[in-house]
Amino acid sequence: MTRVAPKPTDTTAAMALHDGASAPLGVESFGLTDPGRVRPANEDHFLIAELGRTLRICQSSLPQPRTQYGQNRAYIFLVADGMGGHQGGEVASALSIETIEAFLLHLLKRFSNLQATDEQAVLQDLQGALWQADARLFAEAAQHTDLAGMGTTLTMALISGRSLFVLHAGDSRCYLFRASKLQQLTVDHTLVAELARRGVLTPEDARVHQWRHVVNNILGGSKAGVRVDVQKVDLAPGDIVLLCSDGLTEMLSDDRISAVLAAEPDPQSACKRLVDEANQAAGRDNITCVVARLKTI
Repeated sequence: MTRVAPKPTDTTAAMALHDGASAPLGVESFGLTDPGRVRPANEDHFLIAELGRTLRICQSSLPQPRTQYGQNRAYIFLVADGMGGHQGGEVASALSIETIEAFLLHLLKRFSNLQATDEQAVLQDLQGALWQADARLFAEAAQHTDLAGMGTTLTMALISGRSLFVLHAGDSRCYLFRASKLQQLTVDHTLVAELARRGVLTPEDARVHQWRHVVNNILGGSKAGVRVDVQKVDLAPGDIVLLCSDGLTEMLSDDRISAVLAAEPDPQSACKRLVDEANQAAGRDNITCVVARLKTI
């Protein structure tokens, strides 16, 4: 069984703060994706990225480093769960992350020096990144008929200062773990989840319903125009942010996820244990998780 994981990142440089008065926070993060025990291939993809300012000295009469880095930092986390057959799903999730990555690179200055007055503009820009990825999927599918109908969920988190911005489409999830309590920040965009929210189904019935995997809002798919949920959450030291595909949440309850995050403060250890337990529980789908822990420095 093949696993894909980057080296652990300890991004403990001071983060940009909205008011400059609070102590800076650091971020430790790690991501892991696994095909599970049933699926022949992995259609999930994830990204962990740090946005900052870099000054490269081309020529100078002064003795100084060739590369200098600013202190302001922002952090991006993405999880995408592709669908539309092996090739289509894998291509959709990969293209979406690549498109958003390129989009963010062009908007680096705004994201790495976020101020309170810019929040609405930043959220609009981030929504634009997902809309651009949605459009690219349809453009690619139009040129390659074997990719017709491909789509992907996408959950994105941006941490800047003490703020968490979450953008979401589909049934991958973003959680906040604080003071031993797990809070689901995103809403599942599925037919069954919508019926549960309307009171037509009980939460217990929804968890086992045969149509619970029917997603009605994704990037790509059969209808252009993804609906992007956006929200902002204030963060504190000790908070843990978890992004994951439904391959994790289908296998593990929220209580079990909470127990793992409480027992494993190290993001790498937490990811490995979550994936291991999901596989032990049957591993019926691809499993992806990204864990980010905030701390004082």
